[in-house]
Amino acid sequence: MSRERVAIRPRSSDPSVRAAILERARRRGFRHFVLSSAPPPAPAPGETIVVEREGRLVLGDERPELTVARIDSEEALAREVERTAAGGTLVIEWTADRVIPLENAIAARGHRFSLWVVARSPTEVPGALGALEHGADLVIVDLRGPEEVDTLESLVEGPLPAHLAWVELPIVRVGPVGIGDRVIVDTTSLLRPEEGLLVGSAAGFLFLVTSEATGSRFSRPRPFRVNAGAAHSYVLLADGTTRYLAELVAGDAVLVTQPGGGARSVRVGRIKIERRPMVVVTADDQGVARTVFLQEAESVRLSTENGPRPTTDLAAGPKVHGVRLPPARHLGQTVEETIEER
Repeated sequence: MSRERVAIRPRSSDPSVRAAILERARRRGFRHFVLSSAPPPAPAPGETIVVEREGRLVLGDERPELTVARIDSEEALAREVERTAAGGTLVIEWTADRVIPLENAIAARGHRFSLWVVARSPTEVPGALGALEHGADLVIVDLRGPEEVDTLESLVEGPLPAHLAWVELPIVRVGPVGIGDRVIVDTTSLLRPEEGLLVGSAAGFLFLVTSEATGSRFSRPRPFRVNAGAAHSYVLLADGTTRYLAELVAGDAVLVTQPGGGARSVRVGRIKIERRPMVVVTADDQGVARTVFLQEAESVRLSTENGPRPTTDLAAGPKVHGVRLPPARHLGQTVEETIEER
């Protein structure tokens, strides 16, 4: 649910509040706006500004103006869908029910026209973006104060990390380290066997800990789960920042990926922290020791050159998959400083 499909419409009678909403939204990376001020500010590079005048949206570039249709019944929706030309755009503002009518509009749209909808608050945005999996092409969200930009940011996702520097490192040691607090991450999505989370003891290199989509001889597959590692470990989030595993909470967006392949954002459904026997896996990164602490169990796997391997079968020799990242972090954000992590 990307912010690239969200346009912010400041809704305050106070021009200073509208300006504050616009300023904060720009700082947070939002690039699409619907503004009623005259004249509107010039768009910054990469921005889109649509001007609203008396219920009509002026797109510029000699494109036809769009009327915002207020829908209060099934019959009204059917009329607007029928009159929308192929290749055109239908803009809807709901006056009553919003979820089922939107699903009906998406089903009727197919690939025939673009569908824009108005959300009355940030909390309506995720449902509009995800209805029938595909959602509206654009969601215009009303914000009444700059603090609502923060709420919106927490509900929609920014761009995923543009590039992951995948490498293979040889395992040099695997050994028991006693009992520790390990963190299971149960997501709200189903993961493939080769997918997992990027986890490690130092932010400079994160190992790919794969999902439990395969299971073991004595446990069922749990494709929504990653037995991710010790509580102190870093995990890569969907926005490219890191967090300690023990700090994850339900609703957080984590990055799920696979070696050299695509990445996607999934939400944490819950975490479970329990005390279990642990092993430490050490890999050699050009003379630097990289470690990850994992539960010793057949269902816990690292991604290796030979596929996902259980921690019970790991030994020195095989190469593991992982990602190099900038090592210095402050509250999860990349910073430039001198740092050494051991």
